[in-house]
Amino acid sequence: MTLQECGEIEINVEHDIAIARRAVRDIAAELGFGVTETARIVTAASELGRNVHKYAGGGVMRWRALNKNERNGLELSFEDHGPGIADVDEAMREGHTTGGGLGMGLPGAKRLMDEMEINSAPGTGTTVIVRKWRR
Repeated sequence: MTLQECGEIEINVEHDIAIARRAVRDIAAELGFGVTETARIVTAASELGRNVHKYAGGGVMRWRALNKNERNGLELSFEDHGPGIADVDEAMREGHTTGGGLGMGLPGAKRLMDEMEINSAPGTGTTVIVRKWRR
C-alpha cells in the first residue's frame, strides 16, 4: 500500500465496518504506529463505525495523516446524518446506552485515543473526530 494523506470509506452496512477496520490498520502501520497503538486505533475506529451504522443507519469515516510541530499522527472523523445525540455529556458517561449495549463506545474510544471532539444535536447528525499521536 502506498500511503495517501487522506481518504474516506462509506459505512452503510455492517461489513463496511470491517473494511474500515482493515484500512485503519494499514494506514496506522504505514504511519509508523506500533502494534499496540495500532490495535487501540483500530478498536476505536470499530466502536465509532459501529455507532454510525447502528444509530444513524450509515455515514462516512474520513481519515488523514497529521504532521504538527514535528509530531505525526492520525485523525479519524466519523460523520452521519442520523438523529443526533441529545446530551453529549450523558453519552460520554461510562455505562450510558440507548441501544442496549454496554455503553462503552464513545467513552471507550476516547480512552483509546489522545483527542476526541463530538459535534451533535438532535436532528442534525453527529460528527466524532479522534486523533492519535505517534509516540
